[in-house]
Amino acid sequence: MLQNTYQLPLTFEQILTLVKQLSDSEKLLLSKELEKETLNKKLTQLLEIFKTDELSLEEITEEVELVRSQIYARKQNNQDNH
Repeated sequence: MLQNTYQLPLTFEQILTLVKQLSDSEKLLLSKELEKETLNKKLTQLLEIFKTDELSLEEITEEVELVRSQIYARKQNNQDNH
């Protein structure tokens, strides 16, 4: 089945009127879709904020290894105390 896409200039009030005519289950689906879109947008914004070229792979690897060794030392210390 071929589905055509149409664009329609609607005001917010017109859209709201249409949404109010949806069934409860359709409103729930719409709500979930809007939530996903909002979350994706926020995540993209966060990623852009924290994006940096200042860290090299070597620096990241060093930090990971440091944290791993701290975790290992903590586990060893906990085992020695028991």
